[in-house]
Amino acid sequence: MARIPSIPPIILLLLLLWELGFAETDPVLSRKDFPSDFIFGAGTSAYQVEGAVAEDGRSPSIWDVATHSGRMLYKGNGDVAADQYHKFKEDVKLMSDTGLDAYRMSISWSRLLPSGRGDINPKGLQYYNDLINELTDYGIEPHVTLYHLDHPQVLEDEYGGWLSPKIVEDFTEFADICFREFGDRVPYWTTINEPNMFAVGAYDNGLFAPSRCSQPFGVVNCTGGNSTVEPYIVVHHSLLAHASVVALYREKYLAKQHGWIGLNVYGVWTAPLTNSTADALAAQRSNDFYNGWILDPIVFGDYPEIMKKNIGSRLLSFTDLQSKQLKGSFDFIGVNHYLSFYAQDNSNDPMPEVRDFNLDIFAKFTFVKDDAPSGQVVPGLNVPSRPWGLECLLDNIKQSYGNPPIFIQENGYGQVYNETLNDTARADYIAGYLNATLNAIRNGSNTRGYIMWSFLDVFELVTGYQSRYGLYHVDFEDKNLKRTPKYSARWFTKFLKGQAKKNKIDKMIEKVSVAQE
Repeated sequence: MARIPSIPPIILLLLLLWELGFAETDPVLSRKDFPSDFIFGAGTSAYQVEGAVAEDGRSPSIWDVATHSGRMLYKGNGDVAADQYHKFKEDVKLMSDTGLDAYRMSISWSRLLPSGRGDINPKGLQYYNDLINELTDYGIEPHVTLYHLDHPQVLEDEYGGWLSPKIVEDFTEFADICFREFGDRVPYWTTINEPNMFAVGAYDNGLFAPSRCSQPFGVVNCTGGNSTVEPYIVVHHSLLAHASVVALYREKYLAKQHGWIGLNVYGVWTAPLTNSTADALAAQRSNDFYNGWILDPIVFGDYPEIMKKNIGSRLLSFTDLQSKQLKGSFDFIGVNHYLSFYAQDNSNDPMPEVRDFNLDIFAKFTFVKDDAPSGQVVPGLNVPSRPWGLECLLDNIKQSYGNPPIFIQENGYGQVYNETLNDTARADYIAGYLNATLNAIRNGSNTRGYIMWSFLDVFELVTGYQSRYGLYHVDFEDKNLKRTPKYSARWFTKFLKGQAKKNKIDKMIEKVSVAQE
């Protein structure tokens, strides 16, 4: 690499100030700004990180079948992934070195119960006991998700997975085993990861396993499905399964284990494109469809009225007993947040008789306003980074749903496969969203933790290995899958250990100084 000519520091500083403007520097951010019991962590999920898909009695999950079907948009699979199944001790040591309070993980239903029900796989049980014990030995809290979109294929073959109410009983049995075997060391349980996005991704556009959709809505070559109905069926059964599992935990395990249990939502924030009343109503519809689809039932016991109106008979109804079981079925709400966008009303436009989830909202969506994107662009998603969207979302949950405890369980920055280790943009992204979280807390939000996605580079469910979200780089070409800390890992470690974040000028001076050495 060519050396950069030496530049007098005062001239460099003036050039940087001219380029950035004083207002563009990041505010100093410190862990001490957050409540003393605020939890910071990072996460992964079983299929995306473990590998070892055919080892020690694990049966195929829906993702094993989907990724080997040739129907997905990308090449690759989680057969090996980051091989945490064999490297968990190394990874937990890195978590400790980083300073994490918590590690968000999931349990592979296929590894623990290969038949979906019945006999426990002893080697799967041993693996999760070993992983959880390793975490607790290092003082790291396991935040465990029971279902991260990967049920056993045998249940898909038997009765269609989440399309059948039969899954409620099987999922409750799986959860019962997890609570019994691991609950003495797990302080926080999440029943299901983002059921709203899973329903749309897997049963409307077909991006996720089991890749069901119908034309013209599918973006992959789906082999079956009905995009107009199935997403609503899947969420309905997911909510019933969630309520069943929470009732089980509270009745059988809470008094002894004292854990918290909640449900996760893929939380988007929609703002109106213009100041018109019509666009404001379109934005509200979007927030009701995306967020209220999950939050209204567990807070109020029913779906948002606008969903019942727009979807009609395609939206299943809850019985009085189901509504009672759902209402209040959480100790916290988990929020995964990546996207904020604008809505423009189109409720007066001609609508096709056959509609899917997005058309049911009666709105057009855009990531840009006034023909110009705002904020940092996230390469992995090619969308603007908008921390204010998270702040608005947290404030909306506070105002609309009684200010429940919230854990931000995913928020992250994807970069292309060949990114460098000097991922300063990811550190800026994290800092921006941490500032937004802090602003929401100062405005009264009951947000208790921030768990970023992801701790390691993993197999991404939408993009495979073409985008990386990890604090730690994984060399997927290396037989040992070497882990290397990125700049963002070092930045996060300094933040977690009480050192203030440097602003952009400080960082740019450091980079120029390094290049001059």
